[in-house]
Amino acid sequence: MKKLLLTFVLSTVICAATSHGQSMAWNQEIFDAWVNMRVGDGKSNAIWWCQGEVYSYPAGKLVARMEGIDHGTVLKVAKDSVLQLNRKTFTYHDLKTNEIITEGMGQKLAPIAYDYQKITYALRDGKLKTWVEQGGGARLTKMGPGESITVRKTGETFIWTAPVFLDFTTPRGKYEAYENYDFFYTPSLKTTKEKYQLTWERYGDIPAAIGGGKGIIHLVCYRVDRIEDLPSDVFKRYLKEKAPMWLNPPKDLAEIAEMQK
Repeated sequence: MKKLLLTFVLSTVICAATSHGQSMAWNQEIFDAWVNMRVGDGKSNAIWWCQGEVYSYPAGKLVARMEGIDHGTVLKVAKDSVLQLNRKTFTYHDLKTNEIITEGMGQKLAPIAYDYQKITYALRDGKLKTWVEQGGGARLTKMGPGESITVRKTGETFIWTAPVFLDFTTPRGKYEAYENYDFFYTPSLKTTKEKYQLTWERYGDIPAAIGGGKGIIHLVCYRVDRIEDLPSDVFKRYLKEKAPMWLNPPKDLAEIAEMQK
């Protein structure tokens, strides 16, 4: 399922807060922290490295491992509005060898691959509004405005939680899945991978090549400064030999407009 909807559909429902650890209302400080954490400062790219497991459900059998990146940059529109331009790809890996799985059970298995996403974040009336664009041609999809991320702060650590409920019809039939993202940003920590961290899980269909049916994907992610900093030689080789587009985020809006045609 090359276009498996593994989306960072990041939008926000905000609740008032009176103490640490509880949901907070959004303001300019929180918006700026979110943008810096999620997609960087515009001077350097934000590369999110992820690795984890795929389980069958409800049996809980470990059927594959997974590695991948989300590679993005930011375009500032106004003080309270930005555009995130990113692409992402995730590969399934053999449990014993950690090599990338390309087929199984008589079925082909393609990596999850998004050649672009364009996401608008806007601070409006104490809420974060988000709009997402992905795909092209007849499969061009536009979603939003969304409002489903909550934000908390424990000590100096910002925690953003983004639950995503997917329920719609595609050319292949009905699509249903649940995903949840928890982002952690601790400004005082020294290294990039310590400052910016993420856990992600998904419940939904898994590819037939690794068993099919319902399954759980769970990934733990952190940011790195360069592609060379990725810890997996297998995945770096995949990027350079099979997926060079993902070595960089989309260059600009003109590139995305071409992919949307």
